[in-house]
Amino acid sequence: MALVVICGQPCSGKSTVARCLVCALEAVEPKPRVRIIDESSFHLGRNQSYADMTAEKNLRGVLRSEVDRSLSKDNIIIVDSLNNIKGYRYELWCLARAAGIRYCVLYCDTGENYCREWNNKRGENEESSFDTKIFDDLVKRFERPDRRNRWDCPLFELVPSREGVEQSSPVIADAVSYLTRKVDSRTRDIRVLQPTIATQNVRATEANSLYELDKATQEVINAIVEAQSQALGGSLNKVSIAHVNIERRVGLPELISLRRTFIKLTGQTSLSGRPPPSDAESAKRMFVDYLNREIGTS
Repeated sequence: MALVVICGQPCSGKSTVARCLVCALEAVEPKPRVRIIDESSFHLGRNQSYADMTAEKNLRGVLRSEVDRSLSKDNIIIVDSLNNIKGYRYELWCLARAAGIRYCVLYCDTGENYCREWNNKRGENEESSFDTKIFDDLVKRFERPDRRNRWDCPLFELVPSREGVEQSSPVIADAVSYLTRKVDSRTRDIRVLQPTIATQNVRATEANSLYELDKATQEVINAIVEAQSQALGGSLNKVSIAHVNIERRVGLPELISLRRTFIKLTGQTSLSGRPPPSDAESAKRMFVDYLNREIGTS
């Protein structure tokens, strides 16, 4: 249904925004299924997750994998993390595009001084907070979202330090409307991302289909080679597993080349059209038709 990426400086109010957004979405009828994915989902501490570049990279990988597994047309996924690198936001946008769902970014535009103050208060209250060194490093490396980038658009900006954040906040209401409004031919301000060949998920049955295709075509090749070895010449009007009309003897290298080309063409077609045949008999019939067409015209 949708992917929501919340970004901002450390301790800028992102988790508060995420909770308010969930409450606002749950007030909509029919209620969408909503899930927040954040560091706490994996019992990861703030300082542990951002201790160094390796730990931070691993964290992004874990979050991205969980987002990829969770996206569907039936739920709304909210990524509540720093999401401070534009390249990472682009990766999340690609996941949304591959899933064919809506996408938006909520940016908590909180000043550094407020973020630092809120982080210190958390430490004083023995709540989860960033070490000063890690906090300073994250602040310096934050890459502000830009609505001119397709992976930062549409962009909903909030200023928690000035306006506060509530379920009824205008920006939250705008985001809820964007995420839940029905799309029809007259809708112009809501974009549902469309997958391309490069971002389409591999079909669950495709691996098995390609295995069956490989196995079936090899059986046809073996049958032709055996039939040619037993024939004294002339045409092969029938092979034991399928009708093959060959007016000349065809060497094994040529058969292997034709088989490779057929598998390649079938795989390319499956990316933009229907998947390869999942049963052996259909694969054999397709390959035999291909051989009759290619060898018959040569």
